[in-house]
Amino acid sequence: MRHERLSISTGRAVLSPIAVPVTGLERWLLALVCTVTLAFAIITPPFQAPDENQHYMKALLLADGRVMTEQRGPEIGAELPRSALELHGVDFPTEVTGKARRFDPAMVERAWSADAGRPGTAFADFPNVANYAPTLYAPSAAGLMIGDAVGLPRIGSFYVGRLVNAAGGLILLTVAFGLMPFGRAALLATALLPTFCYQTGSLSPDAVINSIGFAGLALSLRLAAMGSSPARNAGLMLAAPLLALAKGVYLPLMAAGLQWPQHRRDMRPWLLIGAMAVGAAAFILWMNMSGGSQALYHIVSRKTGEDVMTAPLAAQLGVILADPAAYVRALGSSIVERSPVYALQIAGRFGWNAILLPLLAYPVAAVMLAAAVASGSGVRVSLAQRLWWLAVLVGTGLLIETAMYLTGTPLGADYVQGTQGRYFLPLLPLALLALMPETGLRGARGVFAGSALLLLMIALASAYDSFWVHGFVTADGMPPHERLSDALLLPSPRW
Repeated sequence: MRHERLSISTGRAVLSPIAVPVTGLERWLLALVCTVTLAFAIITPPFQAPDENQHYMKALLLADGRVMTEQRGPEIGAELPRSALELHGVDFPTEVTGKARRFDPAMVERAWSADAGRPGTAFADFPNVANYAPTLYAPSAAGLMIGDAVGLPRIGSFYVGRLVNAAGGLILLTVAFGLMPFGRAALLATALLPTFCYQTGSLSPDAVINSIGFAGLALSLRLAAMGSSPARNAGLMLAAPLLALAKGVYLPLMAAGLQWPQHRRDMRPWLLIGAMAVGAAAFILWMNMSGGSQALYHIVSRKTGEDVMTAPLAAQLGVILADPAAYVRALGSSIVERSPVYALQIAGRFGWNAILLPLLAYPVAAVMLAAAVASGSGVRVSLAQRLWWLAVLVGTGLLIETAMYLTGTPLGADYVQGTQGRYFLPLLPLALLALMPETGLRGARGVFAGSALLLLMIALASAYDSFWVHGFVTADGMPPHERLSDALLLPSPRW
């Protein structure tokens, strides 16, 4: 059957309401993402994803039927079972000690039988995630509830929570994949990065955040390419508030589907704008209910190494308004300084950003992304539309950095603190789409699939070896190394 090509451009009508068909290779790559993600959920030790201990506490709160946290003195959190808190604090602590650490199955066995000696409750402090929306924790909380219902100990429920959370993220990813009208290789290339699979296979809400970001983008592009329908319109009105509640800074991604109206009855732009307005309202309502971004917490300054406190949002906003030029300089210097770190973290850096892949894996990731772009989108996209997509990307990226300056940086600092490369994963599919030609290069799909498989096999082997065989040291900066051959071919704990 012959399919006409789509045309998506500013000021030009859509030629055909037929989406580019899904290929067998694309389905195979989606299955690869699912398989590797579930493997990471099993082989990654407890609390070895960034802030996974705090996400666990937040999910426990929701699993207990509660939503709001409380403040006790300087601490923000909730009263939770001591057996759950000591699973982290005693069995699998995450303090940075500078000493080598290696996990073994005996640690899991001891945790499996430890609950009986840990009765009662204790107050859990989790300020970093205190104001996160409960929608982000619905899958992980459901998993914890299932584990408890079947009588598993805390460690067993923890792993069930991980697996259900991963399944939730993968279901959303599959929905986004099905909604993408073209350029699915851009979405798949992002999902095939080790960081995406690693984060999705944890208790982190990144499993929901990244995939709902993909779904929001896919829906907006589908509306632009194929027009409106009752199901599509309802999907937009559901996806926009979910995306805004995931992280409000990602809501502008849905503007990628905006186009100049073709005629007076063309309601597509207004539908998108209306959906984004609903999302913004949901975000503002939740911020008001939860106390906004005033959950202050201690951080280690990346400039001085000192223990400092994050700033109240209003005070930090006052700093920006008092001298916007100084903030622009601080923003620019931080982006330039941190861009190499972001690139490594986007591709793959495990633990609490402590474990690098073999350095040769990063060129493999670059080849995979380039091959995905070279595979082509199957649609004609005007230069104006591509420039609009790039403008949406830049604006959303600056919003991410500004949000971290307002809520995660010391008052008046001349740098941005706390931004991590994984925060940019929801933006990457649109960046790749903006670069995609209409027709793919011969052999690009094979290179795409082969490099993706190689990259993920390296990533799984690196995680297993670093956590369970060789051990690792949690430390800031690049791990020390002496021989270049070791750094190129082995994960960083073996350098």
